Amino acid sequence: MNEKQTILPGQTIGILGGGQLGRMMAIAAKEMGYRTAVMEPASDSPCGQVSDTEVIAAYADREGAASLAAVSDVLTFEFENIDGETAEHLADTMYLPQGGNLLQITQDRKKEKEAIEALNIPVAPWAYIETKEDLKSALTTLGVPSVLKTTRGGYDGKGQAVLKDMSDADMAFEGLAGKGPFVLEAFIDFELEISVIVTRGTNGDIATFPVAENIHVNNILHQSIVPARLPQDGQAKAIDLARTLAEKLDMIGTLAVEMFVTTDGEMYVNELAPRPHNSGHYTLNACNISQFGQHVRAICGLPLIHPVLLKPVVMVNLLGEHMEAALQQMTVKAEAHWHLYGKAEARSGRKMGHVNILTDDLADTIEDLETWGIW
Repeated sequence: MNEKQTILPGQTIGILGGGQLGRMMAIAAKEMGYRTAVMEPASDSPCGQVSDTEVIAAYADREGAASLAAVSDVLTFEFENIDGETAEHLADTMYLPQGGNLLQITQDRKKEKEAIEALNIPVAPWAYIETKEDLKSALTTLGVPSVLKTTRGGYDGKGQAVLKDMSDADMAFEGLAGKGPFVLEAFIDFELEISVIVTRGTNGDIATFPVAENIHVNNILHQSIVPARLPQDGQAKAIDLARTLAEKLDMIGTLAVEMFVTTDGEMYVNELAPRPHNSGHYTLNACNISQFGQHVRAICGLPLIHPVLLKPVVMVNLLGEHMEAALQQMTVKAEAHWHLYGKAEARSGRKMGHVNILTDDLADTIEDLETWGIW
């Protein structure tokens, strides 16, 4: 049931998943005059707090998905762990412009890597691992350091183990016991990690946001710096790769493309996410259209806006352990744009919000952030 439709303000956008991405998507939709509904296992979710309708159901619950569909004119999803078969079912019975195919590809690291390689786009050397013997054999080819990752379900460093020595194989495999199968990825000696947010409308139009340079701490995104400290030809290459992926994968909506950049300018695609992304949060304040507003336009059949970076920006994540100091800084930092997600429990490592700082001097701002006493 995915013939192109135009969804106009006053109609309802149904969001599968109730986290912060859904929340910011719903806020963007409501600014444009849409109603929103959300399906999430728990009540009072970040997205549920700002939506017109909450459907309380597990992500794989077809009855819950049908209830969401019944009150929605168009469906979208805010993260990949929506059950792929449920998404395919909804695509057959309800208007889900993104479909279920790309969702199922990006849910599985093996399928994702195969799809990227089929387009002659480089990924880090890798091997598919089902047994401990597979792992030991692959290590002789890929070497160390390398990373063992579950094919499904991992995020923010969860579901993976770093192997720094050949002798780490047993411990890594047993530490992830029962979570397989896996992929083993060779370590890329990169100079920068970058990402590009690309949006494709139902009419095939494609728009890309400026390249973000990403800094991770403990496998969780810490900072996004925009524009990335990357030469213009490198930025153009990254944008071209993202556009190619969006077009060739027949993507509708938003795709985040994470990449490694080596010292000689080579780029390797590390991960795809078929929805708005943490590294695109800078767009909320620094661009003429946010990644969330653009996503709404794409799935609703509206023309895309050409993204323009209005001012350089640094985005910094706020995790649970940062919140006490962050709330203190909110009372004194007038130049900061604070975005908090409405989560009740501030657990260590849990994403609670982010802050965007627009600046005329990226280096000075990055240095100044060290004095805020938050991170």
